[in-house]
Amino acid sequence: MTASSTAVEAARQDAVAYDERQHDAVGPHPPADPHRTLHRCRTLVRPALAEAVGRLHPWVGEMAAYSFGWCEVGGAPAVAPGGKGVRQALAVLGAEAAGASGRDGVAAAVAVELVHAFSLLHDDIMDGDADRRRRPAVWKAYGTGPAVLAGDALFALAVETLAAQPRGAAAVRTLSVALGDLVRGQADDLLFADRPWTGPHRVRPDEYRAMAEQKTGSLLGCAVALGAVLGGAAPETAAALDRAGRHLGIAFQIVDDVLGIWGDPQVTGKPVHGDLREGKKTLPVLVALGSPHGGRLAALLETGDDPGAAAELIERAGGRAAAMAEARHHVTAVERALAGVPLEARARGELRSLLGFLVRRDV
Repeated sequence: MTASSTAVEAARQDAVAYDERQHDAVGPHPPADPHRTLHRCRTLVRPALAEAVGRLHPWVGEMAAYSFGWCEVGGAPAVAPGGKGVRQALAVLGAEAAGASGRDGVAAAVAVELVHAFSLLHDDIMDGDADRRRRPAVWKAYGTGPAVLAGDALFALAVETLAAQPRGAAAVRTLSVALGDLVRGQADDLLFADRPWTGPHRVRPDEYRAMAEQKTGSLLGCAVALGAVLGGAAPETAAALDRAGRHLGIAFQIVDDVLGIWGDPQVTGKPVHGDLREGKKTLPVLVALGSPHGGRLAALLETGDDPGAAAELIERAGGRAAAMAEARHHVTAVERALAGVPLEARARGELRSLLGFLVRRDV
């Protein structure tokens, strides 16, 4: 057994043991607390995710395990910061909302988590981001070519995981739509960087919203819809859950925009005014550029010399308030989508609780 496969197996066994202890202690339906919901769903999904990663080529599997925080370079087991498991939770809750067991959504959760990891590996290369979750990104740790290969392998494994399910054809169709949108959103995001701050060719807020729905919302919507599909939901229920996830994605991205300018570095792990230093065209910035303060703000952003002054000007121009109002609008749209279809009551409650947690992150 290789070092990386040992790390993967250790992750799987730890998750199984914890799952058994949690089930005995609190039963299969914990209260609608978002932290417990996220933990419960990660624990349910992780053995299957580890098993899937364990099927990869050993070297590729090591890179995948590294990206999930399970091992160090070389395969030694590690406990590094991982993601919250938001997409995993949405997939499990999608199955439960359809009246099925959360275990019926596990394959959907695994597939979406693999796609999310694939997108992060490639995004870090395209954006030149050297760090991911407070340690070197995969491309910095292993090289650009290997990181691309690992991302491709994760993508292929996601499709294979869904195709093997009883409702695999419908699930793969759902995933393919989301992937197409994800690519379009990433393409627009990359192109936005080359557009001017002002003038007729500047990025408009409505263009940004469309990009956020595709780049962020498509995979969140896909996660909850895939869980519902594998749980046997009616097509209209899966479609409503997909809409809810897409609106959640826009709200989630807008909150990230706000945190990227005004967030506490101790919470976000990013430097203060980080998005302004990087010249990112986020929603608060785009709104402020359309105000009477736009000309002065554009001059500050062009030089990048005083991000603190730019942040103050964006707030004075109403960029922060407008962004949060937009986020609240999409939260309301999520609530409407959830209310419009019959869902299992406890899962609906957990979805709503998770929604509030994700959109009100220290803003």
